[in-house]
Amino acid sequence: MTASARELADATPATRDRYVDLLRVASLGTVVLGPWLMAAVSADGMGNLLALVPRLQVLTWGLQVMPVFFFVGGFSHALSYRSLERRAAGRPVYAAFLRARLRRLLRPTLVFVLVWAALALTVQLAGADRGPLAGAALRMVTQPLWFIGIYLAMVALTPPLLRAHARWGWAAFAALAGAAALVDVLRFALHVPYAEFLNFAFVWLAVHQLGFLRADGRIRRPALLGAAGLAGAVLLVAAGPYPLSMVGMPGEKVSNMAPPTLALLCHGMWLVGAVQLLARPAAALLDRPRVWRGVVAANGVAMTAFLWHLTAMLGVYAAQLALGLALPRPATAAWWAQVPVRILLAAALTALLVAGFRRFESPSPTGDTPGSGPAAALGTTLSLLGILGLSMTGLGGLLEGHTATLVALPVTAPAAIGMALAGAWLVERSVSARRVRLRG
Repeated sequence: MTASARELADATPATRDRYVDLLRVASLGTVVLGPWLMAAVSADGMGNLLALVPRLQVLTWGLQVMPVFFFVGGFSHALSYRSLERRAAGRPVYAAFLRARLRRLLRPTLVFVLVWAALALTVQLAGADRGPLAGAALRMVTQPLWFIGIYLAMVALTPPLLRAHARWGWAAFAALAGAAALVDVLRFALHVPYAEFLNFAFVWLAVHQLGFLRADGRIRRPALLGAAGLAGAVLLVAAGPYPLSMVGMPGEKVSNMAPPTLALLCHGMWLVGAVQLLARPAAALLDRPRVWRGVVAANGVAMTAFLWHLTAMLGVYAAQLALGLALPRPATAAWWAQVPVRILLAAALTALLVAGFRRFESPSPTGDTPGSGPAAALGTTLSLLGILGLSMTGLGGLLEGHTATLVALPVTAPAAIGMALAGAWLVERSVSARRVRLRG
């Protein structure tokens, strides 16, 4: 039986870093809120508010908080892997680590993918995918999955990067940051093809490495880290070719997000410095039982809410169209007046979807049984490639064999789904199901 949020909160050990749990919830909550604010849907189709009103792009310097989630991930992965190593007494723990960290992530993700794939296939067979909203929905509903693909890579690379951290500390972070800077030189100055895709690894792994540093209490001057990151981001954007927005804009030649740039890494540094400065005042707040129970409850459904929040937003717009209600031109006074109502309705629909799908996010016992590290690594690789591929292809054109380019290779949505399912199966099977019989 799954423990309630109250029981989990009451059983929290005194040594737990509650602030990290708050950061996880707050970062995913902000990521959920962003599309609800930025989606500019009209009778002609779907656009982006920040592209229509460019001066609002400065808001992304506060709303683009995905680096905080990856920073928290580094902290959690360091503690989890070291805990497994201590209990394993010299046995290999890589497969057990991957399975334990990925199980709670892959199950709700694959359920989301399969539900939406069935829905997309039904819509296309019925010929109902020609409308502007339906077509945009099938293209964009899988876009947030890029984050899960990158996160899978971080989990897989935790053991070697944790060893690098143990040996070199801040120098390991500096090496990744330097590699990200070099990639941007190859991209913008030397125009080396495909070099920019390397920063999907270097930028996000550098942020992840900051989580290792926090786990060891080595971020002792967060104000300096934040100031350096903010100054770097401002200088890079001012000098170019980096855009102001820290999220991708439709039609832009250069994006700070896809692939990520050195400017986004600097943005992540200042965010990490800022949240570190808030750690002490937040600790007093989290000591309140009611507040902590809320954080625990939110953590239990955060990934499910992230996966389904776009579905909820699209459902609100679809209902508005079905009821014959007017969709005002984006960024007009009438459009802004509807924003609070749309957000409340999207939040309510997300809550209903979470209630229906939360059981797939519930943790289950995995233990630390040794298993096949290569099988687990192969499964993780297939899963991340499949999920990244699906985030690029979308679910439109399933019947026509629509393809997208994943790094330099073409991939279709069915192939991406197949890779993700095969990878999840390999990760699940990589750890022996052997049971230990207790005497007496």
